[in-house]
Amino acid sequence: MSQQEVDQELYVDQYTLGLVGPDQEWAGTVADGGTVTTYTPPGCWGPMITPSFRGGHEVTRPIRVEGAEVGDAVAIHIRDVEVTSMATSTGSMAEREGAFQDDPFVDHRCPECGTTWPDSVVEGTGEDAIRCAECGANASSFGFEYGYTVAFDHENAVGITLDKDGAHELATNAEEVMDIPENSRQHPILLYEPDGMPGTLGRLRPFIGNVGTTPSVTMPDSHNAGDFGQNLIGAEHDYGVNTEEDLEKRTDGHMDIPEVRAGATLICPVDIDGAGIYVGDLHANQGDGELSLHTTDVSGTVTMDVEVIEDLDLDGPILLPNEEDLPFISQPYSDDERDAGRDLGADHGVDVETDMGPIQVVGSGATVNDATQNAFDRASTLLEMSEGEIRARCTFTGGVQIGRLPGVVQLDMLVPMEILEDRGMADLVRDQYGL
Repeated sequence: MSQQEVDQELYVDQYTLGLVGPDQEWAGTVADGGTVTTYTPPGCWGPMITPSFRGGHEVTRPIRVEGAEVGDAVAIHIRDVEVTSMATSTGSMAEREGAFQDDPFVDHRCPECGTTWPDSVVEGTGEDAIRCAECGANASSFGFEYGYTVAFDHENAVGITLDKDGAHELATNAEEVMDIPENSRQHPILLYEPDGMPGTLGRLRPFIGNVGTTPSVTMPDSHNAGDFGQNLIGAEHDYGVNTEEDLEKRTDGHMDIPEVRAGATLICPVDIDGAGIYVGDLHANQGDGELSLHTTDVSGTVTMDVEVIEDLDLDGPILLPNEEDLPFISQPYSDDERDAGRDLGADHGVDVETDMGPIQVVGSGATVNDATQNAFDRASTLLEMSEGEIRARCTFTGGVQIGRLPGVVQLDMLVPMEILEDRGMADLVRDQYGL
């Protein structure tokens, strides 16, 4: 990675081939306090069915942040997420035997000629449309177990699922309908034309599924998390690792947390000088848990402001969601609640801590329980509290939410502001919630 001139405003429309890591070429350098706008292609399904990809997403090249050094953190203030696709297809997946070796998201090969990560061409529509450029065989690693096609009404923030004829019509013009960016290298998933549960109406609220900072080792972008990363342990492809401990170098950019949307602030660890912010895997909507393992992948633009937080040494992301997205129990106290608390404290002879702010510590692991333990560990280190106190505070003033099954969570809690002040996070929390 070579350094470049520093831009106050940076536009990014260049992407990796499914990888994140220190060997990826910089997209550019943005000033501390500057603004980044990215134009991103769809995440999961397009890269999944395109056999030249090394990971399950197509994220932007990493963005260098001026002054960000290892041991700092970078705050990403998400200003806007705009979906530019008019439709997409999604659903639960079925792996195609013979089209991969260890991992269907990573080490693709043609089931006929054996070419690894083969180039491919499109012939027609349907699940046989992705063909090996060498021999003409169906080279995609995935089909649908159960799939559906969704058309969007952006003005009213709703979508509907289409029948067979509607899905086929969109498939014949898939790249334009999905607004696949010029520099993207994926095939559009609309080509598969799935037609499950036609006529179903759903609400839309776009968010970013994979956003964060570059890990210190190269890995598939979709596997930069403790649950998907399990597939790297013992894998014989180029990105395999030996032990669970090797996965600790991840930065957990792949969260699939619906609250990572416009108005939220994400605080990320800096594991390489320059931070290497990247963006991808936009979704039009998703229920908690992403129970199909996939949702409505779309193209779109993201606008975000970036800020370096010096000497905030994190092991994973911290999310400050929109106040309306916080659970009731961990929302900031109202003036009436503070007054009532002080009166109650006076009755019982105890000083009441009313200057508190909400944070969400992201954890990931092989299972939800493992992810929650990871979040406990991260929160305990960050706040210098015992695990018992973390558990108590999260029970009395917070909780845990599931971003993605099998193993990404948000650990909610209200934290004394003096502790956040000491960690250099108080201003971020006050600005986020008007405290």
